[in-house]
Amino acid sequence: MNTTGNNRRPLDGVKVLELGQLIAGPQAGCMLAYFGAEVIKIEPPGRGDPIRQWRLLDEHGTSYWWQSIARNKKSVTVDLKADRGRALVRDLMNKVDVVIENFRPGAMEKWGLDPEQFRQSNPSLVYTRVSGYGQTGPMSSRPGYASACEAFGGFRHVNGFPDRPPVRPNLSLGDTLAAMHAVIGVLLGLHSRTTHGSGQVVDVSIFESVYNMMEAVVPEYSAEGVVREPSGSTLTGIVPTNTYLCADDKYVVIGGNGDSIYQRLMQCTGRDDLANDPRMAGNAGRVQHEKEIDQAISHWTSQHSAAEILKTLEVAEVPSGPILSVADMFEDPHYRARGLFEKVTVGERELEIPAMHPRLNDTPGRTDTAGPGVGEHTVSVLSELLGYDEAEITSLQESRVI
Repeated sequence: MNTTGNNRRPLDGVKVLELGQLIAGPQAGCMLAYFGAEVIKIEPPGRGDPIRQWRLLDEHGTSYWWQSIARNKKSVTVDLKADRGRALVRDLMNKVDVVIENFRPGAMEKWGLDPEQFRQSNPSLVYTRVSGYGQTGPMSSRPGYASACEAFGGFRHVNGFPDRPPVRPNLSLGDTLAAMHAVIGVLLGLHSRTTHGSGQVVDVSIFESVYNMMEAVVPEYSAEGVVREPSGSTLTGIVPTNTYLCADDKYVVIGGNGDSIYQRLMQCTGRDDLANDPRMAGNAGRVQHEKEIDQAISHWTSQHSAAEILKTLEVAEVPSGPILSVADMFEDPHYRARGLFEKVTVGERELEIPAMHPRLNDTPGRTDTAGPGVGEHTVSVLSELLGYDEAEITSLQESRVI
């Protein structure tokens, strides 16, 4: 909650030009726009970003996803295949603080819009590049979809059950992780600019963003040659932490791996013998007896409803929780108390989209508008930012550059 009574946001005054489409780059732009940046999204004339037509569509043929990922942005249509279109974008790039592009490496160089072109004309520019495999290296030119990059980055190897094929979550996890890393890179670049006076290139890849989440996988292999394998709903080397089926066919997650927490958990299950067993007083011993511990917990949860289990564990201060669907989230009082849904108006419909985090007390982010129409801000941006007059804009429209 904003306790100061003002509408300031941390990125007020920062101008961002977003180039590219679909998920990783646009999600980064969404986060920056939420916290106050003026994000100008370049789209191809006509249908615009393909994500406008992805997944569920409203009565006007626009995806609900678009209304969220393009919130607070300005849409400007430009044909990057036309010389005049590239010249127009070059002019815009010279007027902004940040560029986010997520084309395949080499595309911006081919168009004469790569970072070297702005070293003299806009030396303070934070030029942020998002790709599948990075701007350098033998795989840099490959198309970088999240699915392949999640596998290459190590995530898919550890995700799933040992006796089944690797699985993916029903989300574009790699894209979202890359977007978060891009935002971090932008903020670091802006901070460095205030200190050192110049911008720089931020090179973000989807696979490295996934790789960044691999915790102790690398040092454990380096030191011991241990390859972490998939472990289903458990966490290798930490016991007990698992998903358990209850009497009402609902699942709960229980994390009882702290020493004192483990004791309280086993007392809840009625197994004081396991709670006080010196062999299981520390995590290393519990790992050796994981099967016995999990069987005891599973037997207990199978005799009670999920609500009963969670209430008992709440009283005992054992970390636990339900597995929520989006329908559950909408009904959950904690989600509502934390303000995790924001309302926007789309045509005559009111739509709820997710609030974004982190939560800032004095200068919080917010959703002002849903995703714009294709090219909705083309005229205003060209006239206000570049000083184009009516005749120049008409000429661009007639030549179908915008």
